[in-house]
Amino acid sequence: MQATQQPVAIITGASSGIGLGVTQALLERGWRVVGTSRTISKSKDLNPSPDLVLVDGEVSKKETAVKVVGAALKHFRRIDLLVNNAGIFIPKAFTDYTEEDYNLVMNTNVASFFYMTQQVIPQMKKQNSGHVVNISAVLADQPSGDAPALLAVLSKSPMPAVSKALALEYAANNIRFNTVSPGIINTPMHAKNNHAALAKFHPLARMGEISDIVDAVLYLQNATFVTGENVRVDGGVHAGR
Repeated sequence: MQATQQPVAIITGASSGIGLGVTQALLERGWRVVGTSRTISKSKDLNPSPDLVLVDGEVSKKETAVKVVGAALKHFRRIDLLVNNAGIFIPKAFTDYTEEDYNLVMNTNVASFFYMTQQVIPQMKKQNSGHVVNISAVLADQPSGDAPALLAVLSKSPMPAVSKALALEYAANNIRFNTVSPGIINTPMHAKNNHAALAKFHPLARMGEISDIVDAVLYLQNATFVTGENVRVDGGVHAGR
């Protein structure tokens, strides 16, 4: 199979957690991937190969998006999937957030989506095909007594509405936009939390696993008649607690 025939994905926040899981799953399925995070070149889990390009950079900056998309086109000559996964949360009471906190979270969670998505659309239009999956967040509090993380919700929860609007805007170009909204997922981000308490937060009485989110992304990629959708992978939280 020639390079131009193999599907190509860009994954942000690819060095750990959900982003790493999606990257590994796509590589196992014959994809070529450009993974990016601040220091992804130092990753112990990912090694550059003919199918994997690693790009260091601050995802909140337009220059990083330009560099990442340029790398995808230089090495693989197409872009079939963008997974906007990069994100951080800072658990604090709402009135304790500083201006620096606000800027850090909004830049990482929103600007990264904005610039990366802007950069991939021209190539997807040229191909008359493409797919963008946005990883959202909808949970404002932690059941373990930790502080709430409102900025994560402020920055990530609008993603379903954004995906829906973009799905309509670019439907004529055969570019799809979808969202995955996770519950609390067992990633390094929650390594120090009380997992038993976090499990009770979900009606299904367990934390989500990275594989649960990977499965949702793979489903959306394969479901070519689905666009503007929000797939909730939250153990039933959205149905009520």
